[in-house]
Amino acid sequence: MKEKLKIYNTLSRTKELFEPINAPHVGMYVCGPTVYGEAHLGNARPAIVFDVVYRYLLHLGYKVRYVRNITDVGHLEQDSDDGEDKIAKKARLEKLEPMEIVQLYTDAYHEVMKKLNVKPPSIEPHASGHITEQISMVEEIIKNGFAYESNGSVYFDVEKYAKNSDYGKLSGRIVEDLLSGTRDLEGQSEKRKSADFALWKKASPEHIMRWVSPWSDGFPGWHLECSAMSSKYLGKQFDIHGGGMDLMFPHHESEIAQSQACNKCSPAKYWLHNNMITINGQKMAKSLGNFITMNQLFSGSSPMLHGAYSPMTVRFFILQAQYRGTLDFSNESLEAANKGYKKIINGLRISKKLIYIESEKPKDVKLNEELLKLIDQCFDGMNDDFNTAITIGHLFNLLKKINSIYTGSIETGVIEKEVFDKTISTYGTMVENILGLTEEKATDMEGFITALIELYKDAKANKQYDKVDMIRAQFKTQGIVLKDMKTGVDWGYEE
Repeated sequence: MKEKLKIYNTLSRTKELFEPINAPHVGMYVCGPTVYGEAHLGNARPAIVFDVVYRYLLHLGYKVRYVRNITDVGHLEQDSDDGEDKIAKKARLEKLEPMEIVQLYTDAYHEVMKKLNVKPPSIEPHASGHITEQISMVEEIIKNGFAYESNGSVYFDVEKYAKNSDYGKLSGRIVEDLLSGTRDLEGQSEKRKSADFALWKKASPEHIMRWVSPWSDGFPGWHLECSAMSSKYLGKQFDIHGGGMDLMFPHHESEIAQSQACNKCSPAKYWLHNNMITINGQKMAKSLGNFITMNQLFSGSSPMLHGAYSPMTVRFFILQAQYRGTLDFSNESLEAANKGYKKIINGLRISKKLIYIESEKPKDVKLNEELLKLIDQCFDGMNDDFNTAITIGHLFNLLKKINSIYTGSIETGVIEKEVFDKTISTYGTMVENILGLTEEKATDMEGFITALIELYKDAKANKQYDKVDMIRAQFKTQGIVLKDMKTGVDWGYEE
């Protein structure tokens, strides 16, 4: 199975056979969130996409070191080299320490990831915890002649780097266009060219987040953190670097340049980028008023929503599209995803109940071949650039057969025992272990208790004492006792 996996490499713009640098070990680095606000729908897609990549590589037998960073310093308000760090700005507005903001939103992000059944990464480094590594990297880049200091800040010299390297090869940008349209900014800016990007920024007197460096008290540029942390935990060259398509330029392009300038090699062998989520055809943005947080989705509290959508519904919605394809959010698409998810999970419950029963009837050769083909097709989808959309389509086809077995339309005895076992195990493995879908059980205990108490009162009024005893016994198994009182029936926890 390993030798069949093909992934689309953004760097080459082709599907390539996956060949890890040091198989069976795989190093994977994914750009994580900037923790200055609530997790939103845009955060969910890369988290779920690369969770499935992680899960599938593990399923194939690879030993994966999955690193997903937390950006808690250096992410500037305008995503450029001027402006205010987003976390520092949030801290100032809320009158909190920056690391309080970081902890608050990191914890909230983890809570959302847990609800979405996203596995925690092997390592989750914080940018603020790796300042030493980032300073060392800047020093090496300066030493190699690809960066310059200006008024206490350090900038990467894109023009000099581009003379012998292909700056723009990941995003398809033409470096001449980036440079030709820029005028010399000497006397008006610290940078020699506007295309240059910050490796280290000198902090203004009012800037809260700052560290001591050879150039100034300041903070690292946004792009630097991923280069420093990926090389620390995965080595100078590793297998997969992932993130959203919006990070391709300038973030990932700058990462490649920094790593080449420091380590004399490109950091990742394969670059994977998920596409964005749009809302009713529009880009999701606070300025457009179509921004939805995950907690709003789960609670239904946004005016844009017809109701609440469960975490597994959201996960299934995201997995219905191939990760590189566009994904448009709407209430209708979420409602359809909810129905699809419930069909898949009902199938999971059914499949776990099925028992193989031998029969004297001859084996149905055509049926056995059909089942094996459906099983292969589920994995073919995953092997084709982690195409969960195709896999889910074939999974529904496999579910039709499982439902037919459950209803008795297909007798288990006409299926080879090995094929039956493989059908059931493949369905369960694909749903739970690879797609990461779990059964969301009802949690409204008060509602269930109220309904059962009504049945209890009805049975008692009709002197159906066997039902009364049965309901009491059922409550007791859950550590609950019923109390017959003058004012009516109440309940409490068994002491």
